[in-house]
Amino acid sequence: MMLRLNSMTVLIDTAMWPAHGTVWAHLVSDSSLDELHAFARSQALPPRSFDLDHYDVPAERWQALVDAGATPVSGRELVTRLRASGLRVSARERRGL
Repeated sequence: MMLRLNSMTVLIDTAMWPAHGTVWAHLVSDSSLDELHAFARSQALPPRSFDLDHYDVPAERWQALVDAGATPVSGRELVTRLRASGLRVSARERRGL
């Protein structure tokens, strides 16, 4: 199922972040958290994988998410577009400062 709402885009970077015996990618929206959550629900991503501005997704789910409509981008582009959208949660904000 491809889910694209208007001109909104769900982005996914390359799985390269090691943890818990696998590597992880990040799934974000460049326009709204509602869009991101809708896409995540449509792909049965567990709510606990949401981390303030993105979903952490294991490498084995990467291709299925791309097939469902997530646009692959570099980590740098993902962060650039997330910042430009105003949805980025900074490290300082994560620490509650």
